[in-house]
Amino acid sequence: MTVTEDKFTRWKHHEELAEAMIPIVGKLHREKDVTILLHSRSLVNKSVVSILKTHRFARMIEGEELSVAETFPFLLAIAELDLGAAKIDLALLLAAYKESGAGLSVAEFTAQALSDATGEAKTAPRGPQDVVLYGFGRIGRLVARLLIEKSGSGNGLRLRAVVVRRGGDGDLAKRASLLRRDSVHGQFNGTITVDEENSLIVANGNVIRVIYSDDPTSIDYTAYGITDAILIDNTGRWRDREGLSKHLRPGIAKVLLTAPGKGDVPNIVHGVNHTTVDPEEKIISCASCTTNAIVPPLKAIEDEFGIIRGHVETVHSFTNDQNLLDNYHKADRRGRSAPLNLVLTETGAASAVAKALPDLEAKITGNSIRVPTPDVSIAILSLQLKRETDRDEVLEHLRNVSLTGPLSRQIDYTAASDAVSSDFIGSRAASIIDANAAIVDGDSAILYVWYDNEFGYSCQVVRTVQHISGVEYPTLPAKVAAQA
Repeated sequence: MTVTEDKFTRWKHHEELAEAMIPIVGKLHREKDVTILLHSRSLVNKSVVSILKTHRFARMIEGEELSVAETFPFLLAIAELDLGAAKIDLALLLAAYKESGAGLSVAEFTAQALSDATGEAKTAPRGPQDVVLYGFGRIGRLVARLLIEKSGSGNGLRLRAVVVRRGGDGDLAKRASLLRRDSVHGQFNGTITVDEENSLIVANGNVIRVIYSDDPTSIDYTAYGITDAILIDNTGRWRDREGLSKHLRPGIAKVLLTAPGKGDVPNIVHGVNHTTVDPEEKIISCASCTTNAIVPPLKAIEDEFGIIRGHVETVHSFTNDQNLLDNYHKADRRGRSAPLNLVLTETGAASAVAKALPDLEAKITGNSIRVPTPDVSIAILSLQLKRETDRDEVLEHLRNVSLTGPLSRQIDYTAASDAVSSDFIGSRAASIIDANAAIVDGDSAILYVWYDNEFGYSCQVVRTVQHISGVEYPTLPAKVAAQA
């Protein structure tokens, strides 16, 4: 057999295994509320090629590429267990098996490693958590897509309603169409129908009530069968506790803001400080997309090397708060045409670092340049470290952090030499380290961090909602995850 024939035969075999994975992963998710991961990347609702690409990307710490032939036996073993609700990472399971040297079969080892989620120890599904979106713009519609995508088990987040101001004739059909088609993120993955008479959008079987109102204090959500919901405010109209408290109406238990919170509103970056949220807190903020992009790598660097000071410069896609053509704007430069100019503007992300990382004593400054692209931004972190290091050590540390540990869902990593912004449209990570662009010299490090300021941020929002609602389950195997 020639090298070409061998490679093709191996690909076909792996393709066959990935195809066999799909129904197993789907059944575990729907029937047991078990989410199968690969280095923190979900395999639920993924295609054959997507599963293979995830395996190729997610390399073991020693640099070996993961093979679907290695992970498939563990998935078969998982399917045979009497599992409760859980997240199970095949890469962590495989790594633990290789390191154990216990001489157990895959099935025996899997049963032992996942004993915290089986039998009497298994976790019962939390049950559905109602979610309401207040505002249905760029972030609102992407969060809606994610919530609909994650509703398969019926025991997680359940999008019940969207609150908007009425826009005139055909309002409902137009909003449904904007959910169905997106110029940046493409077609909605599924079917959407509209029930004009009852003001409903039905997306992949999810019945979403559209409530028309411009006054949050006028709504009784219990009248729509909504109880103990988490309301996500995507408007940014209110940012302090007093304003956001207007949402705490009958049927609403907590309010989450998708913009930086002011005053004593906690600003949360999932993966960094989400566990510090007081369970009794009713109002929190997910901070900004840029804060979510820079805080995880700053924490990763601070934990390993320490940071004395730093500057963050973001090259940010234009947003809806800018003008298409020159016109009046309350901010000095944002009134100038967004698609025709580079627009120097301020960013509050640097000052927000202290709220998410209070132990970071380093002074972080920041600025931003808005550029004529519709999505994906890049943050340039210029850092003075507490000790000298080299490029290889810094990149190896960041690569490992992106694969295992508490920041693996927030930090991604690319070594592609020709990566450009459009490559990261749809990235679910809060930030992606560009290895080839990094510069390290002694105690100075300059990191280039890509982020999808729309979709990546929306994923962080949903992760935070999962956490505060109690539908975010620990990743297993727990012992390996704790060591990572």
